[in-house]
Amino acid sequence: MTPSTNHSRFSPFGAIAFIGGGNMAASLIGGLIRNGTAATSIAVAEPNAELREALAREFGVGVRATNDDAAQEADVLVLAVKPQVMKTVCAGLRAIAQERKPLIVSIAAGLRIDQLDAWLGGDMAIVRCMPNTPALIGAGATGLCANARVSAAQRGLVQNLISAAGSVAWIEHEALMDTVTALSGSGPAYFFLLVEALVDAAVAQGLPREAATALATQTCLGAGRMLSEDGAAPAELRRRVTSPGGTTQAALDSFAASDFNSIVARAIAAATQRGAELSAQLET
Repeated sequence: MTPSTNHSRFSPFGAIAFIGGGNMAASLIGGLIRNGTAATSIAVAEPNAELREALAREFGVGVRATNDDAAQEADVLVLAVKPQVMKTVCAGLRAIAQERKPLIVSIAAGLRIDQLDAWLGGDMAIVRCMPNTPALIGAGATGLCANARVSAAQRGLVQNLISAAGSVAWIEHEALMDTVTALSGSGPAYFFLLVEALVDAAVAQGLPREAATALATQTCLGAGRMLSEDGAAPAELRRRVTSPGGTTQAALDSFAASDFNSIVARAIAAATQRGAELSAQLET
């Protein structure tokens, strides 16, 4: 992959084309621009005219109605369409992909690297990403997996690109990406469910819902920051807040009696299995 001479001076990534201009693509574009990437180095293909206009207005990027128009000068091609239409989209991009050999970055859930490679004509450098919805506010957690054609320099480029929307973790074995999906991809929903349950339980004990929601939200935010910034293991932080015979211990004993760890393990296993099933349904 040789960066386009028209755009490389504006962006460490060369010319970037996003195929699909939905929420996740917009979050990455916004992060790139905040981190200094020039809007002139980014093109977005989006069939919805209203969304195209919004992207151009908000970010100043080039917008195109067709995928070919956006991809024709791309050094990095970010595939940000729904998994169900990816095969058709890749077939339409095959000629350009084979001619230019851009670095391919997929943020579509469930699609394997070998599937994408086959649809694009083969011999492509591909990084598969599993972001989550907090990426929309720059606080995402994304698992990344690359095939053997991706160089160390390209890994660095993708890490910088995706880091614009949060933290990243490289996964060396693609088979584990279904577990990444179950953990961080679906994980925000588990967290929101926990907050719902905390609020409902506090309301049942007589606390006004508004106060319960405010306290639960800030408590979870503060606990997350401690986990991120303290450096101690989760078990150690839990021990620090748990006095023997105290209120926290009473609550944790109740969780243990309901086999909380097994409940979580079964949920992650179910989500992992479903991820594999969905990937199989999208088989070539």
